[in-house]
Amino acid sequence: MPAAPSEPLPAPRALVSIHDVMPETRQQVSQILALLPQAPQAVTLLVVPGRDWQTADLDWLHQLQQQGYPLAGHGWLHRCEPPISLYHRLHSLLLSRRVAEHLSLSASGIEALIRNCHQWFVDQGLQPCELYVPPAWAMGAIHRQQLADMPFRLFETLSGVYDALAQKMHPLPLVGFEADTPLREWLLRGFNHLNWRRASHSDQPLRIGIHPQDLSLRLRNQVIPMAQSVSASLTYGDAVDLQRDPRLL
Repeated sequence: MPAAPSEPLPAPRALVSIHDVMPETRQQVSQILALLPQAPQAVTLLVVPGRDWQTADLDWLHQLQQQGYPLAGHGWLHRCEPPISLYHRLHSLLLSRRVAEHLSLSASGIEALIRNCHQWFVDQGLQPCELYVPPAWAMGAIHRQQLADMPFRLFETLSGVYDALAQKMHPLPLVGFEADTPLREWLLRGFNHLNWRRASHSDQPLRIGIHPQDLSLRLRNQVIPMAQSVSASLTYGDAVDLQRDPRLL
């Protein structure tokens, strides 16, 4: 007898973020926002403060915040000096290209960057949310104990979200679509499949990280359908609270 068909996986809950929000990506970000089914409150925008923000660009950010989109910190320039260490060289080759700016800095340099990032929002009359995401999810040489004094509460890396207030790491599965080569496409297809299954079989929300150029890359047909397939969308704060206290589920 043929094997019985397997049961379809239950759809996971999700956290949706759009990376690299900067003047140069306004058009792509706006296109993605128009296609996503999530309400604004459930789509976190990762803003790069150190770019050439003009008045029209800042007006756009203010409008997005007024619509309900949370604005998170995302580095400063989103580019770094040439890799120094072997780890940084490998990270740049396999994952980050030249954007993991934390990896070029000392702990004190990273601390100053994070504080400057937060202050930029205040100076522009914007209210940053409690999340900070280092470019390429690479925190670099700073210790977790130092994060407790930062103006952000939550810090996202490849493995999950760290709550600096509670001093606790929350491992959360992640999917991404930044496949600009056949090798990256192959790796990300497998990575996304495994992490979707991991989220489906657990109470952990799935993190869906979208980059502005993803709709023109090799996994473009996965981006919006995956965001449409989730059972519910959460904010980062809600997701961490649920992981900390399962009774809220």
